[in-house]
Amino acid sequence: MERSQWGTRAGFILAAVGSAVGLGNIWRFPYVAYENGGGAFFIPYLFALLTAGIPILIMEFTIGHRYRGSAPLSFFRMKGKAAEWLGWWQIFVSFVISTYYAVIIAWAMRYTFFSFDQAWGTDTETFLFADFLQLDVAPGETGGIVWGIFVPLAIVWIISLGILLAGVKKGIELANRFFIPTLVILFMIIVIRAVTLPGSELGLTAFFQPDFDRIWDPTVWVAAYGHIFFSLSIAFAIMITYSSYLPKKSDITNNAFITGFANSGFELLAGIGVFAALGFMAAQSNVAVEEVATAGVGLAFVVFPQIINELPGLNGIFGAVFFFSLTLAGLSSLISITETYVAGFSEKFGLSRKVAVLVGGGAAALISILFATQGGLFFLDVADYFINQFGVALIGLVEVVLVIWIFRKATDLQAHANLTSDIRLGGWWKICLGVITPLVLGYMMFGLLTQNLFQEFDTETGNYEGYTNTFILFGGAAVAVGALVLGILFSIGKWHRDHVEYEEQ
Repeated sequence: MERSQWGTRAGFILAAVGSAVGLGNIWRFPYVAYENGGGAFFIPYLFALLTAGIPILIMEFTIGHRYRGSAPLSFFRMKGKAAEWLGWWQIFVSFVISTYYAVIIAWAMRYTFFSFDQAWGTDTETFLFADFLQLDVAPGETGGIVWGIFVPLAIVWIISLGILLAGVKKGIELANRFFIPTLVILFMIIVIRAVTLPGSELGLTAFFQPDFDRIWDPTVWVAAYGHIFFSLSIAFAIMITYSSYLPKKSDITNNAFITGFANSGFELLAGIGVFAALGFMAAQSNVAVEEVATAGVGLAFVVFPQIINELPGLNGIFGAVFFFSLTLAGLSSLISITETYVAGFSEKFGLSRKVAVLVGGGAAALISILFATQGGLFFLDVADYFINQFGVALIGLVEVVLVIWIFRKATDLQAHANLTSDIRLGGWWKICLGVITPLVLGYMMFGLLTQNLFQEFDTETGNYEGYTNTFILFGGAAVAVGALVLGILFSIGKWHRDHVEYEEQ
C-alpha cells in the first residue's frame, strides 16, 4: 500500500513545529522561566534542548522515517510484539489528551468573540468559573451540557477532522502552511503592542533579569528538562507518525534542529509578549510583577482578560488577536495528536483514512462532550494531572531505555540518520540518549512520585486537590492506567496484511 507523503520539506517542518507549538508555549513557558531564575534559566534550558530535546527528536524522526509507520507499527517493525505495546500506550495517552485539549481550544475560540466588547466584565475570575463554565456542581458530577462550550467544541472538531479527512499533503500540510505563519504574525502584533505599553519594562525585567544563584539549584535543571520534554511533543507518538510520511532522502538531523529551535524561538517570543503585558498590569495595579504572574488557565482566561480591560485603546482587537492565537496554536497541536491514533487504527485494522478519522476522531469528539458539562473542569483537571504526571514523562523514560539499552538500536538509528543528514551524529548523541536523558527523566519521575506522596495530596482526603477517593480512582488514576492497559491489549492482535511487509527507507 502506497504511503502518504509530505509535499515539501517545509510542509513537514511546519507541521512538526505546529505540533510542538501549543498552548503550553504561551501560558506555561514564560512562568517556568520566570520562577526558575529569569534570564539565567536559559542556560539550563538550552543545555536541556541540546542534550535531551533535540536528541530525542532525532531518535523519533529516525524511527518513523526508517520503519515507515505509525508509532505502534514502527515499534512492531523494530522489535515485534515486545515493542509494539509502547506505541499503543503513546497513542492512547494522546487520545485522552485530545479529548480535553479540544475543549480548551473551544474556550479560546469563544473568548475571541468575548474580546470585542469585553463580555467578561470586571470580575474575570467569577465570569470564567460561574458564568462561562457554570461550575456549580461537585467534583465527579457532570450536571448539564454548557451550550456555550459545546457549540465551539463542535466547531473545533469539525475543523480538525475535516483537515484530517483531506489527508497528509492536502489537509495537514496545507492547514499548517496557514496556521503557523499566521500564528507568528499575530503574536508579533501582540509583542509589539505589549512592549509599547506603560510599565512593560517591569515585566521584561522580571522575565529576563538573571538570578545566577538559581543555576546551582538542581530543581531548576529538572524544570528545564521537564519543560523541554513536554514542549516538543516527545513521546506522544506524534513525531514518529509525522516523520513516517517523509520522502526517502530527508535530512532527519537538520529537521530536528530546525523544529527544536523554531519551537524555542516561539517560546521566547511568547515570554516577551506575556511578561510585557503582565508588567503593564502590575504598573496599573501598583503591585509587584510577582503578584500578577501566573500560568495555565488562570493566565489565559482570568489575568489576560483583566489586562485587556485596562488597555488604553484597541482593547477588543488586542484581545481577539491573543485568543485567536491560542486557538490556532491549539488547533495545530490537536490535529497532530489526533493523527497519531488515526494512523494507528488505519494500519492495524486496514481501515481507510476516512473510516479511521470518523471512528477514532469521532470517538474522541463524543468523549470530549464530558468536559463541556457543568462539572467538566473537574474532570479535565484530574485527567490532565494523572495523564501528564504519570503518562507522558514515564513513557519517555521507558521509550529511551527500551530503544537504547534493551533493544540496542542506537547504532542502527545513528547509521540511518547519517545516510541523508548533513549534520553527522557522533558519540554525543548516544551519550545524551543513553546516559543523560535516562538519568534526568528517572530523577524527574522519582521527584514526581515523592512530591505527590508527601506534598500534593490533601491532608483530609489524602488525594490531589482534595477530591474524593472515587473521583480520583475513576476520573484520574484509571485513565492513566487504562491507557497502558489498552496499549497492551491492542498489541495482542495481528496487523492487517497490507502492513506486515515493508521496504525500509
